[in-house]
Amino acid sequence: EVQLVESGGGLVQPGESLTLACATSGFIFSDYAMGWIRQAPGKGLEWVAAIGWNGGKTDYADSVKGRFTISRDFAKYMVNLRMNSLKPEDTAMYYCATARVVTSDPAEYIHWGQGTQVTVSS
Repeated sequence: EVQLVESGGGLVQPGESLTLACATSGFIFSDYAMGWIRQAPGKGLEWVAAIGWNGGKTDYADSVKGRFTISRDFAKYMVNLRMNSLKPEDTAMYYCATARVVTSDPAEYIHWGQGTQVTVSS
């Protein structure tokens, strides 16, 4: 059974940093690209970042480029999202998901975790 479990969310002030983690199991980790997708209250899904099956390719939404960094740990089967210079508009539920390729289309993500809440507020 595929499992994706996100952690690391919380309440932070604008300008602060957080690192989200996604622990994975139940599938061949190196067979999939991985991504982070978020959903703000009352809004649709917004793709945030993705990383290729071997970690060699990364891609970011314009709204987070230069502030967020996605990485994957092949020894621990984990995917991380380092978020710097957080803004109130980054407030959302953040989901970790698998995909066949690096893609910005949330509809192409296959397996999803339950999400971790990030709130940026002063």
